[in-house]
Amino acid sequence: MHIEKLALIHFKNYEESEIQFSPEVNCFVGANGAGKTNILDAIYYLSMCKSYLNPIDSQNILFDKAFFLLQGTWIKNEEQNHIYCAVKKGTKKVFKKNKVAYDKLADHIGQYPVVMISPYDRNLILEGSETRRKWMDGIIAQFNRDYLECLIKYSKVLEQRNALLKNMADFGFFNPESIDVWDEQLMLYGSKIYEIRKDFLSEFIPVFQKFYAVISAEKEAVELVYKSQLHDTRFDKLIKQATKADFRKQYTTVGIHKDDLVFTIKNQPVKKFGSQGQQKSFLIALKLSQFEWLFKHLGVKPVLLLDDIFDKLDNQRVEKLMEMVSNNDFGQVMITDTDLERIRTIFASIDKGFKPFVVHQNEVTEAEIVKP
Repeated sequence: MHIEKLALIHFKNYEESEIQFSPEVNCFVGANGAGKTNILDAIYYLSMCKSYLNPIDSQNILFDKAFFLLQGTWIKNEEQNHIYCAVKKGTKKVFKKNKVAYDKLADHIGQYPVVMISPYDRNLILEGSETRRKWMDGIIAQFNRDYLECLIKYSKVLEQRNALLKNMADFGFFNPESIDVWDEQLMLYGSKIYEIRKDFLSEFIPVFQKFYAVISAEKEAVELVYKSQLHDTRFDKLIKQATKADFRKQYTTVGIHKDDLVFTIKNQPVKKFGSQGQQKSFLIALKLSQFEWLFKHLGVKPVLLLDDIFDKLDNQRVEKLMEMVSNNDFGQVMITDTDLERIRTIFASIDKGFKPFVVHQNEVTEAEIVKP
């Protein structure tokens, strides 16, 4: 699977642009702020129905315009599929496949998978547990529709339960019968989510460790540790034990919405003890594992989007990474960088060709194809 053509109108810094891609490696070169990342984000948007960088749709519209349009032609199983997205201020987002609008955006998720590796991925290490849960949930939901439905229902039940707890606290009374209704649903959906997350990670972690070993030449031992309150206590018992604390604090203190992933290197937290290069290698290994997992479960190779990944990596790690992603195992690859000569040198060292684009003053221009 690959994206053949992309058209942007009023998306971020682009007035209007159309790009024809190679089905293999594409490189976008330009100064910082030229709009290279926005091209990758447009591809991500057509896959996931949202921006990778800014979840507020209206803020992705070109300044002083009322709407943006994205159109992409995807080749999947040797068939062309045209994906259309329109976002207009004050109206509902429209997504179409071959001119037919989706009733639910969730029906599109997972059909044209992409994996983005970006400097913003550092938030997975630096920010709180919600960021890591969303990343994990986003992978599983592309394959498992039941999981996505459970997440949506769990979130709604959690919101209702928290609203009830606050309302009871405001009026100074506690009604066990009214809270039991929400407890039952929370346990039903939460237990399913927990089991699926556990199964996902048991399969995912060895793949992650394999990729990290390749990138780092097996220099460091790394681990992902799944933390959940449900490891040691059943959900029904857990929530009953927390009832008084929930009433006092006016929100639900236990459940799968408290799950987390702990990232370690040499048995120490990556956040505190990993160098910038080690942290970047860790994140790249996570994303390449995401690629392999999606490929295995969806049956198509995601488009791999690599945004400004060469910074903070030594030459050995860069060459290892490029050698991996530019072979046929990874299908179509999109890369951004500020230095065309660096790109040429890297690909010459691994004897691989690529299609270069120059991004300058909100314009994308094709350059001469670099052959191995």
